[in-house]
Amino acid sequence: MYLATTGRRAAPVPPPTTGAGRRVPAAVLALGTVSLVTDVSSEMVSAVLPLYLVLGLGLSPLQFGFLDGLMGGAGAVVRLLGGHLADRGHRYKHVAGIGYAVSACSRLGLLLAGGATVGIAASLAADRVGKGIRTAPRDALITLSSPPEDLGRSFGVHRAMDTTGALLGPLAAFALLWATAGAYDAVFVASFCAGLLGVLLLVLYVPGHHRPAAVPGPAPSRGKAFAALRDPAFRRILWAAALLGGATIGDAFVYLLLQRRLGLDPSWFPLLPLGAAAGYLLLAVPVGRIADRVGRRLPFLYGHLALLGAYLVLLAPAGGPAPLLLAAVLALLGVFYAATDGVLMALAGPVLPAGGRGGGLAVLQTGQALARMLAAAGFGAAWTVWGPRPALWGATAVLLAALAGGWALLPRDPGGPGDPAPGSAPAERAESSTSEKSTS
Repeated sequence: MYLATTGRRAAPVPPPTTGAGRRVPAAVLALGTVSLVTDVSSEMVSAVLPLYLVLGLGLSPLQFGFLDGLMGGAGAVVRLLGGHLADRGHRYKHVAGIGYAVSACSRLGLLLAGGATVGIAASLAADRVGKGIRTAPRDALITLSSPPEDLGRSFGVHRAMDTTGALLGPLAAFALLWATAGAYDAVFVASFCAGLLGVLLLVLYVPGHHRPAAVPGPAPSRGKAFAALRDPAFRRILWAAALLGGATIGDAFVYLLLQRRLGLDPSWFPLLPLGAAAGYLLLAVPVGRIADRVGRRLPFLYGHLALLGAYLVLLAPAGGPAPLLLAAVLALLGVFYAATDGVLMALAGPVLPAGGRGGGLAVLQTGQALARMLAAAGFGAAWTVWGPRPALWGATAVLLAALAGGWALLPRDPGGPGDPAPGSAPAERAESSTSEKSTS
């Protein structure tokens, strides 16, 4: 009323600085949009690939396990290279852009390969190489664009947008296969076009320059991709992530087990990831906010507990309504990803120096990817030798042991609410801890 009578414009309401109404940084939203479009591209292929390889080309579980492991592990080495190059001169956007472009072009390789296993393997490897190059610089951009205390929320928003793409990709693949009477080539062409759009969005809307001085932390250790290993807290996060990753058999095997258990028509297979993606989409932001408040260690461990629950549901005696089993497995997978994917990056990000985020996160992601590669190949071999059910019992036992190991290994809350100096260097955190002890 007073402002109206004086003729002054209402002053703009400043954005809330605390609580759920805080704005997500524009760079995070731009990266989320790029990931959304790119995931539509990649998930179109991922959704049909098990069907295409196992049922279409007749690959054995062992061959598929090798290829699935290759998909997860081929980018491991280049992931380190991508993180290292991104840290040099803070070229996070440029290195990430190269990775997105390589993955988009790999779809053309699937078209040219036809039914040749070697050509398909090379294309899948190229896709994962691209993903390996881009992932660490992209996550480093998120950590450099967000306050340390909001990292869980920022990663939650990014992963939610990313998962929206993962949700739309299988739908698009299913619609294309239905409209073209099973023409996989149409899926690969559409995936290529969506991948190129993601690259264009990155070039136009993601900021290319960052000021690491605005982020608390020591001077960057350029040229030393493994410098992060000097930090005991980071090492414990790495070993825990690798240990738990080595007990993760991979989504494709879970979906194959589910399809066999329920006797689903193969044409419905591309839709199976939708349930898990929907759960991830709904839970990514709330779980990220909870992790910011209570610490990121427990959500990460509880996420793997949900994965253990999915294995046990698949092992449950036959009988009962199929929709209930389907919903339970997919919901548990969604919880697993919401509580582990972005949360792990938020857990490790504040431990790393501002100028070494790319290299440090690359080391962490590489360790986890290599462990998952071995897990996928091992599970494929166990399936071939023992059959699916004994192999899954073995995977369940391994995951249970890994959970106990992860519980012991993970530091309580590095860089989280309990850490007095999130984002600080090991020495600074040690000094802060000593100061706290002396004060108490």
